[in-house]
Amino acid sequence: MAGVASSSRQRSRIAPYLMILPALVYLGIFFVVPFFSLLRTSLSSSGGSIYLPTLTFTWEFGNYADAFTHYREQILRSFGYALVATILCVLLAFPLAYVIAFKAGRFKNLILGLVILPFFVTFLIRTIAWKTILADDGFVVSALGSVGLLPSEGRLLSTSWAVIGGLTYNWIIFMILPLYVSLEKIDPRLLEASKDLYSTAGRSFRKVILPLAMPGVLAGGLLVFIPAVGDFINADYLGSTQTTMIGNVIQKQFLVVKDYPAAAALSLGLMVIILIGVLLYTRALGTEDLV
Repeated sequence: MAGVASSSRQRSRIAPYLMILPALVYLGIFFVVPFFSLLRTSLSSSGGSIYLPTLTFTWEFGNYADAFTHYREQILRSFGYALVATILCVLLAFPLAYVIAFKAGRFKNLILGLVILPFFVTFLIRTIAWKTILADDGFVVSALGSVGLLPSEGRLLSTSWAVIGGLTYNWIIFMILPLYVSLEKIDPRLLEASKDLYSTAGRSFRKVILPLAMPGVLAGGLLVFIPAVGDFINADYLGSTQTTMIGNVIQKQFLVVKDYPAAAALSLGLMVIILIGVLLYTRALGTEDLV
């Protein structure tokens, strides 16, 4: 009996490791190996021709300095666009998530379905649709021009605001859902208690709703900001050469110029910058109740 009990305890200790083994193998194959391959590429020297490039591992740390010197403007622009898009997502998603959580009643599932429905269409098609909507001869430009919000020769397409608008639209779903989850967890009796204590609606929002919704803001901010920084589809279809983002540069370096060391250095550098930013962001807001 003692041997059976010992064997059972041994299996119980091994079982958790066996359960996570498939995930570890998956991460090892599809994340760790490509990461070290990218790191090795970023420290290599390129040779050969554009049609048949060759790489030689030479500990070429200068690739990082060259990449970030030449493309500093695109990096700053990417972070600026992503930050503005994230702020717009918060401002637009919060009222909608609030209505769904507290005011929708029996229509809650219907509204959630309508929010999610457009995102069954592929990312590329949705972006091209925005290109049609913002075209110079489109109804949006005509309407804004008629009320004086655009000059006579003004345009929306191929501008910074078109790119930011595309980023906001394409990623806002990742702000709405975390905010909705956080708001739905709020006990309505807390709002009733604040009213009983003669709190105004604005004060109740600042003191009760907003603090309890911060986990959703934190999660949504990360889910929007991180992919928006590396996005290149919106800048490619809705922008111009003056609105190029770092994702466009990396794509071009990998697929057109075939300067693999520079592209790898930019990719890893961007990854490190985002990681540092995320750590500072989560440290400032806290992650105890992160949804």
